[in-house]
Amino acid sequence: SSAKPQVDWDDAAARADLVDSRAKDAYACLVELEGRELPEAVSEAARLLGTVVGQDLEEDANGVFRIVRKVAKDRVISVVDPEARHGHKTSSRSFDGYKGHIALDPESEIITKTVVTAGNAGDASVAEELIEDLLGGDDARDVDPENPISEPQSSCVYGDAAYGTGQFQSRLGAAHIDSKCKTQPPNAKEGLFTKDSFHVDLGAGTVLCPGNIEVRIRHLKDGDGIAKFYPHCGTCSLAEKCTTSKIGRKIRIGANEAALARARKEQADPTWKADYRATRPKVERKFAHLMRRKHGGRRARVRGLLRVGNDFSLLAGAANLARMAKLQARSNPCGGWEVVM
Repeated sequence: SSAKPQVDWDDAAARADLVDSRAKDAYACLVELEGRELPEAVSEAARLLGTVVGQDLEEDANGVFRIVRKVAKDRVISVVDPEARHGHKTSSRSFDGYKGHIALDPESEIITKTVVTAGNAGDASVAEELIEDLLGGDDARDVDPENPISEPQSSCVYGDAAYGTGQFQSRLGAAHIDSKCKTQPPNAKEGLFTKDSFHVDLGAGTVLCPGNIEVRIRHLKDGDGIAKFYPHCGTCSLAEKCTTSKIGRKIRIGANEAALARARKEQADPTWKADYRATRPKVERKFAHLMRRKHGGRRARVRGLLRVGNDFSLLAGAANLARMAKLQARSNPCGGWEVVM
């Protein structure tokens, strides 16, 4: 039966018994289906059942199943929409479902690309997809991102700090695209020296600390590097301002460290800041235009990543038509569009 279980929901023991009985029924079903050739619908339902009981339940020493008190990676949050996920707008503001991403031409304010991801996906994970029209066809992946860009930039990309990752900054630099993606400055707990207080010399493979101690960068298998200042910290007069660790301060050097350093240096320029502040809000305003409509902007009208993505594209298309009408755009004989002002 699909009816809700008849149980006293205020009784903790009754709730625990219900969880245990339902968990054992679920595992019994999975055991019964194991090894059988199943129709696709049944197989999909079995996978979903196995995922839910595996991520949300645990068995104690007495063989009793209970809801696990931890967060499962990439947790499935709905059995009616298994592709939906928990997401966070800020550290204190969360949501369930999907996340819409857009690319926007800042001059015309026309949306050029939309992507929808699960709610837990990072913005930078789809950054390249959003600007594939700028990246397509180039062979810039073979360019060393640690070297300064020698060729003039043909395009410019704006984005907030969510897009200013080392990997994306390197990709833009390699493609000779001017980056106006904000990168967060280094931080340190309890007011200690931040990473930018250390001089990182990638060419020499060394890091110089504020106490004028230089150590070599030891490269790791994942491509990153690490500079460890132990045992120098034990006798350093600046140790209290640098670290609280018993094993001394260590500096992590990412594989895209040069791109991040270059981006932070560029962002310190007042001209860069003025350009960013003048252009970046256009994207936020466009999101506001999408959210003020009830047509799938604030709340998804359908289920599943593909359907939500198609619906979001439809919403963006409607916004573009409204914008083109505002610009008095019309088709021209060459098959494109032109603005009549």
